[in-house]
Amino acid sequence: MFVFEKKQAQKITDPHLALVKMQSWCAYQERCQQETRDKLYDLGLWPEAVESIIAKLIEENFLNEERFACSFARGKFNIKKWGRIKIKQELKQKRISEYCLKKALQEINGDDYLNTLIKLIDNKRQLIKEKNHIKLQYKLVNYALSKGYERDLIMDVLKLHEK
Repeated sequence: MFVFEKKQAQKITDPHLALVKMQSWCAYQERCQQETRDKLYDLGLWPEAVESIIAKLIEENFLNEERFACSFARGKFNIKKWGRIKIKQELKQKRISEYCLKKALQEINGDDYLNTLIKLIDNKRQLIKEKNHIKLQYKLVNYALSKGYERDLIMDVLKLHEK
Protein backbone atom coordinates (compact mmCIF):
# COMPACT_ATOMS: atom_id res chain seq x y z
CA MET A 1 0.00 0.00 0.00
CA PHE A 2 1.30 3.45 -0.91
CA VAL A 3 1.27 6.28 1.57
CA PHE A 4 1.18 9.73 0.04
CA GLU A 5 2.62 12.48 2.15
CA LYS A 6 1.91 16.14 1.67
CA LYS A 7 4.93 17.75 0.06
CA GLN A 8 6.52 20.16 2.50
CA ALA A 9 7.23 23.64 1.19
CA GLN A 10 10.89 24.48 1.13
CA LYS A 11 11.71 26.58 4.19
CA ILE A 12 12.98 30.09 3.53
CA THR A 13 14.32 32.21 6.37
CA ASP A 14 15.54 35.19 4.33
CA PRO A 15 12.71 37.77 4.03
CA HIS A 16 14.17 39.26 0.83
CA LEU A 17 14.25 35.86 -0.87
CA ALA A 18 10.69 35.22 0.31
CA LEU A 19 9.59 38.60 -1.10
CA VAL A 20 11.03 37.74 -4.52
CA LYS A 21 9.34 34.32 -4.42
CA MET A 22 6.00 35.88 -3.45
CA GLN A 23 6.27 38.53 -6.18
CA SER A 24 6.52 35.84 -8.84
CA TRP A 25 3.82 33.75 -7.11
CA CYS A 26 1.42 36.73 -7.05
CA ALA A 27 2.30 37.73 -10.63
CA TYR A 28 1.32 34.26 -11.85
CA GLN A 29 -2.34 34.73 -10.84
CA GLU A 30 -4.43 36.95 -8.59
CA ARG A 31 -4.05 36.10 -4.91
CA CYS A 32 -5.72 37.34 -1.76
CA GLN A 33 -3.86 38.45 1.35
CA GLN A 34 -4.87 35.39 3.35
CA GLU A 35 -3.58 32.92 0.74
CA THR A 36 -0.31 34.85 0.63
CA ARG A 37 -0.08 35.01 4.41
CA ASP A 38 -0.66 31.24 4.68
CA LYS A 39 1.97 30.57 2.02
CA LEU A 40 4.51 32.75 3.85
CA TYR A 41 3.86 30.96 7.14
CA ASP A 42 4.28 27.63 5.32
CA LEU A 43 7.69 28.85 4.17
CA GLY A 44 8.64 29.24 7.83
CA LEU A 45 8.75 33.02 8.20
CA TRP A 46 8.06 34.92 11.42
CA PRO A 47 4.90 37.05 11.81
CA GLU A 48 6.80 40.37 11.58
CA ALA A 49 8.46 39.29 8.32
CA VAL A 50 5.16 37.99 6.92
CA GLU A 51 3.32 41.26 7.56
CA SER A 52 6.24 43.28 6.19
CA ILE A 53 6.27 41.23 2.97
CA ILE A 54 2.50 41.53 2.58
CA ALA A 55 2.74 45.31 3.03
CA LYS A 56 5.42 45.46 0.31
CA LEU A 57 3.37 43.30 -2.04
CA ILE A 58 0.35 45.59 -1.57
CA GLU A 59 2.51 48.69 -2.03
CA GLU A 60 3.96 47.29 -5.28
CA ASN A 61 0.44 46.27 -6.43
CA PHE A 62 1.18 42.53 -6.51
CA LEU A 63 -1.67 42.08 -4.02
CA ASN A 64 -4.99 43.86 -4.42
CA GLU A 65 -8.01 42.47 -2.57
CA GLU A 66 -10.59 44.25 -4.74
CA ARG A 67 -8.95 43.10 -7.96
CA PHE A 68 -8.70 39.54 -6.59
CA ALA A 69 -12.35 39.48 -5.47
CA CYS A 70 -13.64 40.77 -8.82
CA SER A 71 -11.50 38.31 -10.76
CA PHE A 72 -12.56 35.43 -8.49
CA ALA A 73 -16.27 36.25 -8.86
CA ARG A 74 -16.07 36.60 -12.65
CA GLY A 75 -14.11 33.37 -13.00
CA LYS A 76 -16.32 31.24 -10.75
CA PHE A 77 -19.48 32.57 -12.41
CA ASN A 78 -18.29 32.33 -16.02
CA ILE A 79 -16.40 29.05 -15.77
CA LYS A 80 -18.00 27.03 -12.95
CA LYS A 81 -21.45 28.67 -13.21
CA TRP A 82 -21.57 29.38 -9.48
CA GLY A 83 -24.31 31.54 -8.03
CA ARG A 84 -23.84 34.64 -5.87
CA ILE A 85 -24.35 32.79 -2.57
CA LYS A 86 -21.56 30.28 -3.21
CA ILE A 87 -19.19 32.98 -4.50
CA LYS A 88 -19.91 35.11 -1.44
CA GLN A 89 -19.26 32.18 0.92
CA GLU A 90 -15.94 31.38 -0.75
CA LEU A 91 -14.81 35.00 -0.61
CA LYS A 92 -15.76 35.20 3.07
CA GLN A 93 -13.66 32.09 3.73
CA LYS A 94 -10.76 33.94 2.14
CA ARG A 95 -11.40 36.81 4.57
CA ILE A 96 -12.26 39.34 1.89
CA SER A 97 -13.72 42.62 3.21
CA GLU A 98 -17.42 43.39 2.87
CA TYR A 99 -16.62 46.31 0.51
CA CYS A 100 -14.62 44.07 -1.86
CA LEU A 101 -17.30 41.40 -1.62
CA LYS A 102 -19.99 43.84 -2.79
CA LYS A 103 -17.75 45.10 -5.60
CA ALA A 104 -17.08 41.53 -6.74
CA LEU A 105 -20.76 40.58 -6.84
CA GLN A 106 -21.49 43.70 -8.91
CA GLU A 107 -19.22 42.20 -11.58
CA ILE A 108 -21.95 39.66 -12.38
CA ASN A 109 -24.45 40.98 -14.91
CA GLY A 110 -28.06 40.38 -13.81
CA ASP A 111 -29.28 39.22 -17.24
CA ASP A 112 -26.32 36.85 -17.65
CA TYR A 113 -26.97 35.53 -14.14
CA LEU A 114 -30.61 34.73 -14.90
CA ASN A 115 -29.80 33.22 -18.30
CA THR A 116 -27.10 31.04 -16.76
CA LEU A 117 -29.52 29.75 -14.12
CA ILE A 118 -32.11 28.98 -16.81
CA LYS A 119 -29.50 27.04 -18.86
CA LEU A 120 -28.29 25.15 -15.78
CA ILE A 121 -31.82 24.08 -14.90
CA ASP A 122 -32.66 23.14 -18.49
CA ASN A 123 -29.47 21.09 -18.85
CA LYS A 124 -30.07 19.32 -15.55
CA ARG A 125 -33.69 18.63 -16.50
CA GLN A 126 -32.42 16.79 -19.62
CA LEU A 127 -30.17 14.58 -17.47
CA ILE A 128 -32.71 13.64 -14.79
CA LYS A 129 -34.86 10.62 -15.65
CA GLU A 130 -37.65 11.34 -13.17
CA LYS A 131 -41.31 10.86 -14.08
CA ASN A 132 -42.77 12.33 -10.89
CA HIS A 133 -43.07 16.11 -11.38
CA ILE A 134 -42.64 16.95 -7.68
CA LYS A 135 -39.49 14.84 -7.33
CA LEU A 136 -38.10 16.40 -10.51
CA GLN A 137 -38.74 19.90 -9.17
CA TYR A 138 -37.12 18.93 -5.85
CA LYS A 139 -34.00 17.64 -7.60
CA LEU A 140 -33.74 20.73 -9.80
CA VAL A 141 -34.09 23.07 -6.80
CA ASN A 142 -31.45 21.16 -4.83
CA TYR A 143 -29.07 21.22 -7.79
CA ALA A 144 -29.43 24.98 -8.30
CA LEU A 145 -29.09 25.60 -4.54
CA SER A 146 -25.88 23.55 -4.49
CA LYS A 147 -24.53 25.81 -7.24
CA GLY A 148 -25.21 28.81 -4.99
CA TYR A 149 -28.29 30.39 -6.53
CA GLU A 150 -31.03 32.09 -4.53
CA ARG A 151 -34.10 30.00 -3.72
CA ASP A 152 -36.64 32.64 -4.80
CA LEU A 153 -34.91 33.08 -8.17
CA ILE A 154 -34.82 29.31 -8.69
CA MET A 155 -38.54 29.04 -7.90
CA ASP A 156 -39.33 31.90 -10.32
CA VAL A 157 -37.39 30.16 -13.12
CA LEU A 158 -39.13 26.85 -12.46
CA LYS A 159 -42.58 28.48 -12.42
CA LEU A 160 -41.75 30.29 -15.66
CA HIS A 161 -40.79 27.02 -17.36
CA GLU A 162 -43.94 25.19 -16.21
CA LYS A 163 -46.11 27.40 -18.38
